[in-house]
Amino acid sequence: MRITAAASVWMCAAFALVCFGVAAVGFFSLPDAADASLRDDSIGYALFWTFLGTIGVVFGALSWMIKEGKLGAQE
Repeated sequence: MRITAAASVWMCAAFALVCFGVAAVGFFSLPDAADASLRDDSIGYALFWTFLGTIGVVFGALSWMIKEGKLGAQE
């Protein structure tokens, strides 16, 4: 199955939005944490999802550059 660069940009954007949304829920739940271990787990959870969102943004940017012809084979 082949995925076009334009479709890849949109899929990466959707993936990044979902990841950043999950990370935001993790960060916003920090004030409700009952103890220090739960707070540390929430921070790790939120940072992991932030990392995944960043990966989505990077791959989306690379796909956009390929779509625009700024990266890849020059013909």
